Amino acid sequence: MADNRLLSFPNFSLPSIWNDEDFWPTFSNVPSNVSVSEDDKNVYIEAAVPGIDPKNIDITVKDGYVWVQGEQKEEEKDKKRKYYRRASQSFSYRVAIPADVDPNVDPAASCKHGMLLLTFAKSAKAQPKKIQIKTG
Repeated sequence: MADNRLLSFPNFSLPSIWNDEDFWPTFSNVPSNVSVSEDDKNVYIEAAVPGIDPKNIDITVKDGYVWVQGEQKEEEKDKKRKYYRRASQSFSYRVAIPADVDPNVDPAASCKHGMLLLTFAKSAKAQPKKIQIKTG
């Protein structure tokens, strides 16, 4: 049977004119394996990479986006066996960075228990600034 994933599209639903809760269109097949968050000093991107060796993960940062790709193939164990299908898994996540990050500070990357954590330092202009009120 042919694999038709290249030709499949996410299910798209249009907003209903009768229900205010359906105002925004939704995509039901968008993967939820990536979390993006931030605090005052950093932007964090967490991606699920279960079973993938960190050596097989490629991270690219360009034009305000992070692209995380990886692939894990099962090694051939029995040379006498004829395989019709080999177990493998791959992923590719492209995520927009939601704030200005400091280009002079390299992002930190760590992988633990199948979760990849990327930490980007925010630039000084993106960090919150307190303004003092002058009196009298």
